[in-house]
Amino acid sequence: MIHTLVTVEALLLVAASPGLAALFLLGPAPGGLPLAAVCLLPLGPATAAALYALGHRDRDLTDLHPARSYWRGWRLNAVPALKLWAPLLAWLTVIAFTLTHFTATGLPGWWAVLLAAIGVGSLLWGAHALVLTALFAFRARDTARLAGYFLFRHGRATLGAASLLVLTAAGTAVLTEALPALLAAPLLLSLLHSSRSVIAETQEDFTA
Repeated sequence: MIHTLVTVEALLLVAASPGLAALFLLGPAPGGLPLAAVCLLPLGPATAAALYALGHRDRDLTDLHPARSYWRGWRLNAVPALKLWAPLLAWLTVIAFTLTHFTATGLPGWWAVLLAAIGVGSLLWGAHALVLTALFAFRARDTARLAGYFLFRHGRATLGAASLLVLTAAGTAVLTEALPALLAAPLLLSLLHSSRSVIAETQEDFTA
C-alpha cells in the first residue's frame, strides 16, 4: 500500500506539474482567478488517473505495478475527465470571482452564502463525477447525471467527500497551500473508501 501511494502521488504531481508550477507563481489577486483555473486543468485528468490506479491496485505483493496502472488510467480518462473538469472549473471560477467582488454587485448578504453553498455542492458533485469517470466508461452527460443523482442518493458518501474537503481546506489554511498536493494520494484513497456505496450501486444497476 505504501509503495502504491508513494508511486501514485509522485505520478500525479508529475502529470499535474505544468499547471501546479504556474499556479504557485501566481499572486493572490482575485483578478488571476481565470488564469488559475487554466493552470488547474491538468489536475482533472491527473486525479482521475490516480483514482483509477488506486481503484485497480493489485493485492498481490509480487505483482505491484502502480505506475503502469496510473498511465493506463491517464490514457483512458484524460479526455472524459476534461469534459467534466473544465466546465466545473469554469463554474467555480465564476462563483469565486463573484464572491471576491461581492461588494461591487450590490446584492444582499444572503446571496454570498447561497453562492458559497452552491460552490461547495459543485465540488462534491465533482468528487462523485471524478470517481465515476475513473472507474467506469460512461458518456460525459451520463456521468454528470449519475454524479448529481448520487449527491443526494448516498448521503454518507457525499458527507465523506465533504469531510475530506473540510480537512483539506483546514490543513491548507493552517499549514501550507501545498498540503493538498503532498497528500493527494491518501486523500483520494479515502475518497474511494467513502464512495464504496456509489461504486457498488453503479456496478449493480448501471453497468451490463
